[in-house]
Amino acid sequence: MSSNLDDRVYEIAADLFSLLSAPTRLRIVCALIEGEKNVTELIDCVAVSLPNISQPNMSQHLGTLYRGGVLARRRTGAQVFYRVDHEQVRSLCRTLMARDEHAPISERARRCATRLI
Repeated sequence: MSSNLDDRVYEIAADLFSLLSAPTRLRIVCALIEGEKNVTELIDCVAVSLPNISQPNMSQHLGTLYRGGVLARRRTGAQVFYRVDHEQVRSLCRTLMARDEHAPISERARRCATRLI
């Protein structure tokens, strides 16, 4: 029988996985593991895989990740810069982005991922 503490750990993990379950949000987080970026820089990076992502859509995903505690942000003038604020998520993204011959990805996506890790 699991304790209440064990149950809480599973609830926290499920909440985190729920935040990362959208492929777009996972791509955003992986794009931020090397350092902070503003919305324009993020759109440029994830456009390799998501060529039609809009600024409002990107901002919506960033807001979800920020409210969920995965990202932190800072404002400089009119620009907002985001960064990963969760070490376990950073580690998960590095694992995900590790080269694996059993999970083929396009050459363009590989080049973008290589720049990020």
